[in-house]
Amino acid sequence: MRVGLFVLALVAGALLRLLLLDVRPMHTDEAVHAVKFGALLERGEYHYDTFEYHGPTLYYASLLPAALNACRRLGDLQETTLRIVPAVSGILLVLLLALLRDVGPRPVTLAALFTAVSPALVFYSRYYIQEMMLVVFTLGFIAAGYHMLASRRASWAIASGVCVGLMHATKETSLIAFGIAGLALALTRLWCRGRVEDLPPARGRDLVVFGLTACAVSISFYSSFGTHWPGVADSVIAYGTYFGRAGARAGHEQPWYHYLELLGWWKRGGGPAWTEAIVMAFGLVGIAVALRRGGETQARRRLSVFLAFYAILMWLVYSAIPYKTPWSILGAYHGLVIMAGIGASHILERVRRVWLRRVVAAVVAAAVGFLAWESWRASFVFFDDSSTPYVYAHPGREVREIAGRLTALASASGAGDSLAVQVIYPGDDYWPLPWELRRLSRVGYWNTLSGEFTPTPVILASPDVEEPLLRRIYAARPPGEGLLYVDLFDRPMYLRPGREIRGYVTLDLLERAKGRGER
Repeated sequence: MRVGLFVLALVAGALLRLLLLDVRPMHTDEAVHAVKFGALLERGEYHYDTFEYHGPTLYYASLLPAALNACRRLGDLQETTLRIVPAVSGILLVLLLALLRDVGPRPVTLAALFTAVSPALVFYSRYYIQEMMLVVFTLGFIAAGYHMLASRRASWAIASGVCVGLMHATKETSLIAFGIAGLALALTRLWCRGRVEDLPPARGRDLVVFGLTACAVSISFYSSFGTHWPGVADSVIAYGTYFGRAGARAGHEQPWYHYLELLGWWKRGGGPAWTEAIVMAFGLVGIAVALRRGGETQARRRLSVFLAFYAILMWLVYSAIPYKTPWSILGAYHGLVIMAGIGASHILERVRRVWLRRVVAAVVAAAVGFLAWESWRASFVFFDDSSTPYVYAHPGREVREIAGRLTALASASGAGDSLAVQVIYPGDDYWPLPWELRRLSRVGYWNTLSGEFTPTPVILASPDVEEPLLRRIYAARPPGEGLLYVDLFDRPMYLRPGREIRGYVTLDLLERAKGRGER
């Protein structure tokens, strides 16, 4: 039965993550990563940036689905081609829980079910960012590291080292997970001393293999596999940037309780209510059970204590960091999800009466069903609604309408994909347009009106530059010789909340498009 439920978790997790991956417009961060990957795809070049974009694993992993779909340039890519990488990572997150079998088959099965249907974990498994890969590699590091200590096999040292190298090559915040894992291990040894048989210390040989493997994997990625060695040093230098950013005021500051609110109970405006409180409640039970059971001698208790400390510390650290985005909490939250499996299993074990156990089982099943329903709503219905807790400064469906308008104009112009377009938005705040307009080869992006400005047939611009833009358009040619520009949109259009963009097109091009029925 438990094997069947674990398989059910895998199937449910796969369906929620893989279906209709292109239904949601690209978030700004996704679009940035997609364009960054385009450079690797087209020119085979990747150079680590110490200020933006994070590590290289996401880009290199994307080469496989791009090759399978015969994509050779940015314009060939589709959302599904890119998002399949985090989606598969989300499925692996369910599968890898089997490596924690020492906490017990039932807790692992329940943790797999909660992981498979968690709205937060599902939503960001459909996001072309590094976070889900980081969570998967972290779970692999913890599970393989535990088996390295428990079995003293070199193969587990290699596996754990690979995961650590991949974590470091994925995102700079991996350093937080490394530190917390070390602290949780120390606390586990102190907590279990005299009450639970201790794990044998790691052999020196295994630690050397572990360290060399981790370094080899990380260096391979950051050096662009031997083609850009400065990237290795940059991967260390970058921590100065990210430590500063964690405490700086950058527009993403939230109070310490923000993640509790985000996952516990969220309702904004006229949108529906969202909650994963049932998982959090089971998780707190699991933590209490793991720490209270420290007097038992089973290996499962030892691992449970470590996971409990890890979940607590991760949550506390991320809550304390002022810089908060919804996806940043995923690693800490998944630790709590694992503890939820332990907590729900304990409640089922403690209930003696058959009828009451069936009631508890029904509650757990209802919780799984409710979370699956919320995942469906978040990923397939309210995927760009700002009232959804997982939707953060997200572009609406209008960005695809904007791209569709320009595609129609390009077709009517006779220039096709070579239609010249200018996009002007202060602060380079024109994303995700570089992704949406990726098939047009002559699009220029500006954050101000340049001195060499020459009007193109189509111009997209921020309202802030509309007045000087129109002056420049009509001053560019002598009176009577200039082209007449008209509004491209008949209503306000937004790249994302608070970021309006206006369009201007020459009258003759617009009339040609109308004549072809393309507007």
